[in-house]
Amino acid sequence: MGVLSNGRSKISILPFLSTIFSLLALVTESSNLTKDYYKRSCPMFDQVVTQIVTTKQMDTPTTAAAVIRVFFHDCMVGGCDASTLVASNALQGKTERDADVNLSLPGDAFDLVTRVKTALELQCPGVVSCADILAVSARNLVKMTGGPYYDVLLGRKDGLVSKASRVAGNIALPNMTMTRIIDLFKAKGFTVREMVALVGAHTIGFSHCKEFSNRIFNQPDPKMNPKYMEGLRQLCANYTKDPTMAAFNDVMTPGKFDNMYYRNLQNGLGLLATDQAMADDPRTKPIVDEFASNETAFFDEFAKAMKKVSVFQVKTGKEGEIRHRCDQFNNV
Repeated sequence: MGVLSNGRSKISILPFLSTIFSLLALVTESSNLTKDYYKRSCPMFDQVVTQIVTTKQMDTPTTAAAVIRVFFHDCMVGGCDASTLVASNALQGKTERDADVNLSLPGDAFDLVTRVKTALELQCPGVVSCADILAVSARNLVKMTGGPYYDVLLGRKDGLVSKASRVAGNIALPNMTMTRIIDLFKAKGFTVREMVALVGAHTIGFSHCKEFSNRIFNQPDPKMNPKYMEGLRQLCANYTKDPTMAAFNDVMTPGKFDNMYYRNLQNGLGLLATDQAMADDPRTKPIVDEFASNETAFFDEFAKAMKKVSVFQVKTGKEGEIRHRCDQFNNV
């Protein structure tokens, strides 16, 4: 089943069908969302989110990267339904939040969503989903740090399932091959170009030393700039004793959302092995070079890709709920 034969060879049509179904799902899901979803039910929505996001980012500049990362980790596992925000407990068991790859997710992201949710529950209780809060906060923070603005459709419901066991294989890891990462995104309906653009979010934020220690200590990566490597060795010298030690993903403009990340890759200044590999792989190198020389092209593609991510497998209607608290289901 799912194979065509011409008498000499067999051609699988399953990957093709998978992509078509993913695209159809995106169209169906996004059609249930609207830009002005809270216009009547919670007219203060935009004002409340903007005020709290702005204050939090000004007080803690690492918030932007933290929220964008949590948003992406959430959407890539079962869709954008705030399931990554749910805390583990005796009844629920181990949730996505405590999956190995998510243990390093920054607390500033969870704190921001909690602040926004608390304020909105006072204004319009039981109306705004945690998933919508996360999606809009991520967009606002991209813009605040210098990145592109893009519309976010609203009306998501919060998911009813959060299991740590669902995370593995859905999030790209620093030790994955480029083929594995491309296939991971492709299975969710994203092109190579969209993948390269989305990874560009690494232009802000940081990574813990353990995520790149192998390429600076155990097996020094010849593709890494020697002076950069030496600086990272000094920075991460005691990372085994202090697992919180980290380095900026973009050593040149770490707090600004720009295309410097791609220019860094061209000069051997990629922090993670998977990032640096994009500058060499023939499937991704032309895109890296284009984004490095044309920030507008990067911003345009990033905005379109983020809009596409934000409606990936969203829950609407009875598929989800509006949580009273973002860290637990209503039936707890």
